[in-house]
Amino acid sequence: MHTHTHGHGHSHAEHFDTHNRAFAIAVLLNVGFVIIEAVYGVLSGSLALLADAGHNLSDVLGLVMAWVASWLAGRKATDRNTYGLKKTTILAALFNALFLIAAVGGIAWEALRRFSEPADVAGLTVIVVAGIGVLVNGATMLLFLKGQEGDLNIRGAFLHMAADTLVSVGVVVAGVVIMLTDARWIDPVVSLVIAVVIFIGTWRLLKDSVNLAVDAVPKGINPGDVIEKLQALPGVESAHHLHIWALSTTENALTVHLVKPDTGSDDEVIEKANHMLNHEFNIQHVTIQWERAVAGCPNTAGC
Repeated sequence: MHTHTHGHGHSHAEHFDTHNRAFAIAVLLNVGFVIIEAVYGVLSGSLALLADAGHNLSDVLGLVMAWVASWLAGRKATDRNTYGLKKTTILAALFNALFLIAAVGGIAWEALRRFSEPADVAGLTVIVVAGIGVLVNGATMLLFLKGQEGDLNIRGAFLHMAADTLVSVGVVVAGVVIMLTDARWIDPVVSLVIAVVIFIGTWRLLKDSVNLAVDAVPKGINPGDVIEKLQALPGVESAHHLHIWALSTTENALTVHLVKPDTGSDDEVIEKANHMLNHEFNIQHVTIQWERAVAGCPNTAGC
């Protein structure tokens, strides 16, 4: 005998944090900085500043993409999108990771080229504008510092701004050293170091976002531990057909078959299961199918 029970402790969209204020401030700050870089790039004749203005414009687009995804994730579910549009946060994190990898490739390529063709430093103007970049990107990064701990989409925005901050710091340091020593090789060396640091941070974002995009078990959840906890519920003899996946960068879902011959305390067990899965494993959307007798399936996930 099979029965189905769906246990949800909340609305599908009610608690999703869209970080609207942080995104609005971040976009405004970075658009302003792009304008400053472009203007002073033209006035100083610095191709480097103009190129970095273009790079920062792409970062603004990345922020907007993450913002739109975060907003869409807060929309209510419909008959066509029964889980809403929460998955867009995973796609935004994935695309942001790909953009960062592309940026790393561009930085590394330009750095290698400058070993053979050292570029002239555009002067104090470049250093001052890069210093402004440190402040703007650093402030923007801090806006997402707290939210990035539990949200992969916000982590993508955070890493984007952290990468830009590093690049700006590198420009300032390299510029000062070159002005003092005329050692132009400092610029490409610093650029390569920055590229490596950005790549290390981005690789984790890329790996995590790809895993969530293909519905792998979210990081930090051990299916074996979930099975063990479910089988410890009152009256439950075994658990199988366990599936755990991410609905968004902050919410997770689970389906499972529980073998429980006695029907007497079904509602109580459902309530305990929902509470345990939410508080111990960050799984908010739970679907449980009761089975009243073992149908020859071992107690393993995915059976």
